[in-house]
Amino acid sequence: MFVGVVAGAVVLALIFIVGVFKLMWRVAEPNEALIISGSKHRTEGLEEGMGFRIVTGRGTLVLPGVQAVRKLSLDLNETELSVDCVTHQGIPLKVRGVVIFKVGDDFVSIANAGRRFLDQQKMMSERVHNVFAGHLRSIVGGLTVEDMIRDREKLTGQTRAACGTEMEKLGLIVDSLQIHEIEDPTGYIQNLAMPHAAAVQRDARIAQAEANRLATEAEQQSFARMAEATRDSEILQAGYQAERDKAAARSRQAGPLEDAAARQEVVVQETRVAELEAHRREQQLQADVRKPADAKAYEKRTLAEAERDARISAAQANAKETELAAAAEATRVKAAAGAEAEATKARGAAAATATRATGEAEAAAQQAKGLAVAEAARAKGLAEAEAIKARAAALAENQEAVVAQQLAEKWPEIVQAGASAFGNVDNMVLLNGADGMADVFAKALTMGGTGLGLARQLLASMNQNGATAGGNGNASAAVLNGFAPPRTETVPVDVDKDER
Repeated sequence: MFVGVVAGAVVLALIFIVGVFKLMWRVAEPNEALIISGSKHRTEGLEEGMGFRIVTGRGTLVLPGVQAVRKLSLDLNETELSVDCVTHQGIPLKVRGVVIFKVGDDFVSIANAGRRFLDQQKMMSERVHNVFAGHLRSIVGGLTVEDMIRDREKLTGQTRAACGTEMEKLGLIVDSLQIHEIEDPTGYIQNLAMPHAAAVQRDARIAQAEANRLATEAEQQSFARMAEATRDSEILQAGYQAERDKAAARSRQAGPLEDAAARQEVVVQETRVAELEAHRREQQLQADVRKPADAKAYEKRTLAEAERDARISAAQANAKETELAAAAEATRVKAAAGAEAEATKARGAAAATATRATGEAEAAAQQAKGLAVAEAARAKGLAEAEAIKARAAALAENQEAVVAQQLAEKWPEIVQAGASAFGNVDNMVLLNGADGMADVFAKALTMGGTGLGLARQLLASMNQNGATAGGNGNASAAVLNGFAPPRTETVPVDVDKDER
């Protein structure tokens, strides 16, 4: 009895434990994630202290009444896109497409999606549609209709790239984005296609016309071949008919032809007899005339060749003799030329030596002559310097005497210069007669005295400026050497007849 009670208690305990374990054990399916809240947990990749735990693909224990377990689907979701957009050209379009998305498999994506869609998983498609609709309008606004038609991948890629950050924040990933259709209510796309459609239609018409032309040409060629075949058939028939007519005519002329053939054979035989006779006569001529003539010609030719060879040998001997004589003469001329060259070389050397000696003598003479001229010039310069020095000393001792001497030496020139003043006078009127003439000549002669006074004043001013004795003498000498009387010009005076 006791054993039965114990066994029953054990069974009940086991049943209770299994029931409690079943209540506490939760298993996540492959397409879902368990989000367990109610206790502090730390999951890799998540912020510390978020207050919930994520379990995927395995089982876990949950404390009933303490922790809450909710499921987040990891299945694919789909949302239809139908967005009214305006292109960069200002053309309204309606873009239709589909977005296939799901919650990301990593814990960060599951956590982000759980915090946003755990109780609103049915609203997930609507939220995704709004996100893609906004970005799609923005991207289409920067494109043209042509860009969208020719490169839909570009539109798709830009849209996925623009929505990537926001979808990541929502914990969602985009598995596929497809643009199915671009509706054009204004007919812009249809108008774009019209030139191409017209070109295709034009090409189709051109191809059809080309095919018709080829078919016509083929028909014409077929008709031409038929006519050619007809012509060939008629030609063959005419040829056959001609052959039949020819055979009939030949059969009608068989007798005359046989007669003509017999006569032709007779003529042929007679011709052959004549040819044989002519050949016989030609052979007879060869033996009687040509062979004796050939023998005589050969004899003459042989004699001529022998005579020619003799003349050639004699000419060669003469040429050899001439060549040897020319070589001997050339050797003699070469020896004479060598001797003449040596003599010319000796004469040239002697002439060069004589020329060099003459040049050296002339150079020495020129050098001696130059030295003599230089010595004479030097002596003359020293004499002039001594004279100037003596004159300067005399000026220093007695300036008036020296000036007077210089004036006396130059007196004829002074008087001539004074008298030249009257050389340009055409008419001169003298009021005082002989006395007036004497006064004029006296004034001309007194110009020397004026020059003497000027010389004295110059010497006095130089002495007052503190010049040295030697310097004063040089300056005075220079003044005296370069002194010349002033030139006086007389202008003739016209007077009235009454005054005369």
